[in-house]
Amino acid sequence: MHNRKFFLIMLKPAILLILLFAYIKGMLFAQDPSVPPEKPKLIIGITISEMRYDYLNRFWNKFGNGGFKKLINNGVYCRNVHHDYLIAESGAGYASISTGAYPEVHGIVSDYWYDRLKDQVIYCIENDKTATIGGSYEEGRYSPGKMLAGTLSDQLRISNQFNSKSISVSLDPKAAILLGGHTANAAYWYDNQNGKWISSSYYIDSLDAWVNEFNSKNFSDIYLDKLWETLLPITEYSESIEDDNKFEAGLNGKRLFPYDLKVISTVKKGRTSYDVLKYSPYGNTYTKDFAIAAIVNENLGKDNYTDWLNVNFSATSFIGEKFLVRSVEMEDTYLRLDKDLEHFLNFIEGQVGMKNVLIYLTSENASADNPVYLSENGIPSGYFDYNSAMALLRTYLNLIYGNGEWVKFYYAQQIFLNKQLIEDSRLSLEDVQSRIAGFMIQFEGVSNALTSTHLLSNNYTRGYFEKIQKSFSQKRSGDILLHLSPGWIEKGIEKEFASSLHFDTHVPLVFYGWKIGKANVSRPLSVIDIMPSIAVFLDISCPASVEGNVITELF
Repeated sequence: MHNRKFFLIMLKPAILLILLFAYIKGMLFAQDPSVPPEKPKLIIGITISEMRYDYLNRFWNKFGNGGFKKLINNGVYCRNVHHDYLIAESGAGYASISTGAYPEVHGIVSDYWYDRLKDQVIYCIENDKTATIGGSYEEGRYSPGKMLAGTLSDQLRISNQFNSKSISVSLDPKAAILLGGHTANAAYWYDNQNGKWISSSYYIDSLDAWVNEFNSKNFSDIYLDKLWETLLPITEYSESIEDDNKFEAGLNGKRLFPYDLKVISTVKKGRTSYDVLKYSPYGNTYTKDFAIAAIVNENLGKDNYTDWLNVNFSATSFIGEKFLVRSVEMEDTYLRLDKDLEHFLNFIEGQVGMKNVLIYLTSENASADNPVYLSENGIPSGYFDYNSAMALLRTYLNLIYGNGEWVKFYYAQQIFLNKQLIEDSRLSLEDVQSRIAGFMIQFEGVSNALTSTHLLSNNYTRGYFEKIQKSFSQKRSGDILLHLSPGWIEKGIEKEFASSLHFDTHVPLVFYGWKIGKANVSRPLSVIDIMPSIAVFLDISCPASVEGNVITELF
């Protein structure tokens, strides 16, 4: 008994010493500048418009060590990520990334849709009740009001009484707005008329002084004064087809390097066509410059509340409109973007510290190969000419039901019918839809045609029908949704709206910085998994609309 008492007396000081040591160690650990904080101080979402997953492998040997390679070699690289729904247009892609939901929930089913009550075509970010701030009248009358779900950055700001800052930057207003969400402090995009950064009255009443100061430096004029030459000798672009090829539209008709941007952008009476900047790699550089200015002037990542910055590099998409996926121009654009990324990452390291910053990089969709190029190389492919298809459909319906405007609108693989005329004619909507679906399936390149009636009465859990259902909104989608065969894309113009769904669904996804380790993930993932994963890092609840799953390999 005596020995036991002695042991207990001696044990108490030992426990106190252990506890004191643990406390001191914890204090030192908390003060160690090399240790990441409990939560990231800044989240940076980088989206690269229409970036194919295979670009990383194709251009890998030409990339430097500080851009794409740095992210992939030191982060979590997800190799099998898709936009796993039917209409992967850019608007739907941005909204799916930011909300963690499918189009059926967030409502951005495509860039445009037909509103039957208003009898008009709706653009996914239009808002006539807003005004342009800092630019041309028509360039900024936008808002996120038509996105029916909140973003995770919205949820972050709500969780701490709006102490977190959220900024969104892109040449493309659609990207800036749908990635930025409903509660962003500001979303900025490019004014095609004057080459400045502008916003909408939905977000701000006037441009901050730092934005005006940045605009006053006229960087767009400086970049448009450049000669776009290949970064490397053109003979080294072995990953691309020859520069002189018949598949490209070119930049203002010019299809061969070098491109004198000053000449190309100068129009009548010496006026500058500032939209040319978007079609050059300097559009990405200009975006990076402005994103850096936003980090500095908004003091992002400098307090105890997590801030959020969305940066969208959209020049890749605009260049894709003019040149092939496998063009020298596209390869050169990505080699230059790699250098822009390197500069951006080095700046973040010096300004905020990478241990404080969580970065994710992905894309809102991926460009598809030119069908003519594929066809000439023996791969089944083609264009679905929806103008011709709709003309034949209208003729067919007039023969069956009598003359009338049976089809109101076509856009993005969706046929919108005149429901009022069908009702007045005492026809069954289901029968009309089924007849049209049966007619459309006969066109070459159309593999599936599904009616809204079937989508509302069935729950599909696999295959193409499931993807169609994920894109379907009862209020906004068409009456018949088409799925095209592999290698086939739309070609045509309906009214003033060009629907060029030149997309693939396989996109890159990389997480880097903060507490992110190194890993390669090969299992199938969806872009809607990004937001619920970040919500766990932030220890906040996901918006009720989130449908994605946590990427467990990040932890």
